Amino acid sequence: MRGGGDPYFDSLPDCVECPPKWISEMRWQSIEAPPGVAPPRPITVRAQSIPARHSFPEHKHDWNQMTYAIAGVLTVAVERRTLVISPEQAVWLPTGLVHRVGSLLGAEFRSLWIAQEAGRGLPESPTVFAVSPLLKTLIVEAAEIAGHEDHDGYSGRVTSLILDQLRRARPLPGALPWPKGESPLTVLCEALYADPADPRGPKAWGRELGMSERTLARRFEDEVGMSFSHWRRRLRLFKAIELLGGGLDVTRTALTLGYGSTSAFVYAFRNEMGRSPQAYMRRRSVPGERGATVVSVRKGQS
Repeated sequence: MRGGGDPYFDSLPDCVECPPKWISEMRWQSIEAPPGVAPPRPITVRAQSIPARHSFPEHKHDWNQMTYAIAGVLTVAVERRTLVISPEQAVWLPTGLVHRVGSLLGAEFRSLWIAQEAGRGLPESPTVFAVSPLLKTLIVEAAEIAGHEDHDGYSGRVTSLILDQLRRARPLPGALPWPKGESPLTVLCEALYADPADPRGPKAWGRELGMSERTLARRFEDEVGMSFSHWRRRLRLFKAIELLGGGLDVTRTALTLGYGSTSAFVYAFRNEMGRSPQAYMRRRSVPGERGATVVSVRKGQS
């Protein structure tokens, strides 16, 4: 069974069109949830490190879940879609929804299990939303005090604030879309995520994956929902916010993403986000500011 028994890759076809290196490059391993985690009353915080290329097996819960990582990037598969989210974002998963969560490069997972009654008023379908600095701080605090006696009601107040912040969270149009695990396009997307400065275009990638440029373009539209060039712009924007948020300066971020100059990066960032990288990061650091979508693309760009 491929992928260490992970269904993410079990459906890879045995055919000559799938070179062995694809399988080795795409192979992930399963990771189990820690034992003894109590059902939510009304909230349970799951804190766990996810190693690179590991995922939880496909499963569902009898409660709601907020899927989030305080560091690193998560891959969330739900309802025939696969999304990649940064620490700026979280995914709301209603009760009973089958899903799978993992990380390509590793992440500090902080999942909130939320009882059905406590989740009233929250979305009834999977939703990506922005995580404000206050919500992130509350999640970290909830993980720190989990399991401690709540003599003075402090834990209850933190829980109430988390639920209040979730109801105020701003839904986002989406996250970084991702091809399904069995697709050869996953190899392409993982390679560009690891090295966004990779200069190869559709023609070169078509040769690498054993398909024509036209076939690659068609499959990208069908499986990812946008053109290859559009997706690459989103990826660079996604990575830019991740790198800037991690403390990398604008010049080194531009070089890491493959821009020829800092000014070219600043222009591209401003064109997508409506402000310069510096202004965007300053706004994020202001208390009370809500997180902005990292996937907005201005009309006419595709």
